[in-house]
Amino acid sequence: MDGSTKTQRVKLVLLPGMDGTGDLFADFIAALPESFETVTVRYPTDRCLSYSDLTELVQVSCPVSEPFVLVAESYSTPLAIRLAASNPKNLEGLVLCAGFATSPVRGWCRVLGRLLGPLICRVRLPSLAAKLWLVGLSAPPSLLKAVRSAVSSVRPKVLAARLRAVLACEVRAEMAQVGVPILYLQAKQDRLVSVSCLEELRQIKPQMTVVALGGPHLLLQREPCKAAEMVARFVRSLRSSGEREAGGPGF
Repeated sequence: MDGSTKTQRVKLVLLPGMDGTGDLFADFIAALPESFETVTVRYPTDRCLSYSDLTELVQVSCPVSEPFVLVAESYSTPLAIRLAASNPKNLEGLVLCAGFATSPVRGWCRVLGRLLGPLICRVRLPSLAAKLWLVGLSAPPSLLKAVRSAVSSVRPKVLAARLRAVLACEVRAEMAQVGVPILYLQAKQDRLVSVSCLEELRQIKPQMTVVALGGPHLLLQREPCKAAEMVARFVRSLRSSGEREAGGPGF
């Protein structure tokens, strides 16, 4: 996509993970081509808002007179699916990173999550847990510090409410209603969102493009350059003639 003129530029509206701060997008944004514009949506750190409430908040942040692409990671992917299903004006594509349409926590683990979630969210995220579940064992100290800081900036009751929303999420019907091309970025070493979540989405949208990248759950943070390259390629492909009718990007 040539960014020399404003009319040719597409904005990326970025929806953050469970921390909701948007601070962890910094490296991903820096890795994008200069022609790309980004709008980072930030969720309140001190108020418990449902997915419905947050959908309204995101709608306000979306451009009303310019084309845009939604880029959502983890916690925000059900929200992005809901919004895309409403067919907002000027939405051209949807990117789901480590996404899911139903709870990625299954079976007895979901029961434990509901019972212990409020207690777990009151404890500062341990470094080992962050490495195992979020950033990987080889994560640089700076990223580990940034993730723990972002999570700690959110009130425990808000984190607990977001965890409950994830455990109860159900947007398969909305996924079926999404009419724009979809890119799914899969983290090969994801310990939180299993491949079954991807397959569930694929059953609904078999034309969805999937790109698997080596990395842990926080893929945009561990592999910002590779992720940015895939998103940029996807956005450029949306401008090719007949793309929307074809049902998927020409990777």
